[in-house]
Amino acid sequence: MHNQRKMSIFAVETKHKSMINREIIRIKIVQLTYAYYQNGNKNIDTAEKELFFSLSKAYDLYNYLLAFMVAVAKEAQRRLEIAENKARREGLAKPSTRFAYNRFTLQLAENRQLSEFMSNQKYSWVDEPEFVGKFLEQLEQSQLYQDYMASREDNYEVDRELWRKIYRTFIQENDDLDALLEDQSLYWNDDKEVVDTFVLKTIKRFDEQNGPRQELLPEFDSEEDREYARKLFRAAILNADEYQRYMSEASRNWDFSRLAYMDVIIMQIAIAEMLTFPTIPVSVTINEYVDMAKLYSTPKSGGYINGMLDTIARHLIKSGRMVKQMKE
Repeated sequence: MHNQRKMSIFAVETKHKSMINREIIRIKIVQLTYAYYQNGNKNIDTAEKELFFSLSKAYDLYNYLLAFMVAVAKEAQRRLEIAENKARREGLAKPSTRFAYNRFTLQLAENRQLSEFMSNQKYSWVDEPEFVGKFLEQLEQSQLYQDYMASREDNYEVDRELWRKIYRTFIQENDDLDALLEDQSLYWNDDKEVVDTFVLKTIKRFDEQNGPRQELLPEFDSEEDREYARKLFRAAILNADEYQRYMSEASRNWDFSRLAYMDVIIMQIAIAEMLTFPTIPVSVTINEYVDMAKLYSTPKSGGYINGMLDTIARHLIKSGRMVKQMKE
């Protein structure tokens, strides 16, 4: 189930210190709940394992995209060595080492967390030499690269900023890269856009003084988010009949059976969140799932779900089943 590359609607909050945040968890739960009902063998324990596996694949992609920048730099170093040998033989001017030995990518290449993580992965950019080489050639022809090579300003901040710009310009929106990633993992096409925001955040956080000990984002910030995912997923499925009854009651003049199936799934999970997590404001829950409906369902779904969830929330508060406040 693809997201038509629009997932940037889920703004990544700067306060998050981990890769797997609640925006990603909500997205995955919608996808996995939908898949659960499509799957003939409805085993919630198996489905829960699939949810956490799917979340771990997003973290794999985060590391893999960081490693891509290292792979490009290493290919530049390999080509530089060939060019230097040729220059020596032919008495030509020595080629610039500036890009190949960019301070930021040197630091990233030495990063202990990244090196350790990638040593345990089955995918490696070493297996994609053609893709890496072609990307480097396209990059070298860009104005961004040429301006950097010609600039007199030469320090760590300039080097790091170059890679932030390269990522935003050539990696974030790259159909060839998207195709390669999708070939490697069915999960990654859905994950790429939201993971990009975390890679960019990581580049920005890099500090030269941290050297190889620079911290990358952990997978989960705490056990709390992992438990949030588990509780929300289970509540949405185990209480489905009760939640769908609320929807049916709130739909009044609508024929509930004719609702888009994805709308039902999204509202079911939203109701689960409202009832299971007392500290999450109702408005936050409604806004998140209305945004999701705009991505995954029909053009009219956002407005309809907004009205339905508002009605359901007020009914739950009035009947005493939910102890939360709502703005009038």
